[in-house]
Amino acid sequence: MSTRDRILDAADQAISEYGVAGATTKRIAKQAGCSEALLYKHFASKEELFLAVVLERTPALGPALDELRAGIGGGDPHAALVAFTLAALRFYTRTQAIMGGMLGDPALIAGFRAMLAENRTGPHVPLQVLADILRAEQRAGRIDAALDADAAASMLLGACFHRASLSRFVDLPGPGDKEWAGAIVATLFR
Repeated sequence: MSTRDRILDAADQAISEYGVAGATTKRIAKQAGCSEALLYKHFASKEELFLAVVLERTPALGPALDELRAGIGGGDPHAALVAFTLAALRFYTRTQAIMGGMLGDPALIAGFRAMLAENRTGPHVPLQVLADILRAEQRAGRIDAALDADAAASMLLGACFHRASLSRFVDLPGPGDKEWAGAIVATLFR
């Protein structure tokens, strides 16, 4: 395993065990078996390290969006959207701890926002991509043409984010995730 991978694993573990505030570079370096200076040889800042954890150590939305895009015009759009919804739910559930901690640290979130702007990425990108996919499915005649694709994308991902947030506080009553995802998709895409 490369030093960079050891550092990412240690940061992921430290965030999981101690939260963002407790995931100090000192603690991460110790868990990775290296010096703090070596952390900064691989990552320019703590924000960059945390972004790498989010991008490389969490279930990603990118592959789920790619799969959804590849199915445009073919297969069952309802089933594809349910599979995507489950992937989005896993992503938001996994990233809640790191994102919540970053939001609570003004310096960290400011650095993270600057890095996202520089890289032209951020949490709005999956919304835009999903809306574009929905518009393509509308052009293919597989989703109601009257649907507001931007609103539907926001509602779908917002519901996933909300369920992930709630699950951090309580065991959710009602249907399991798969049934919930099916109900959300059926409600949005009648």
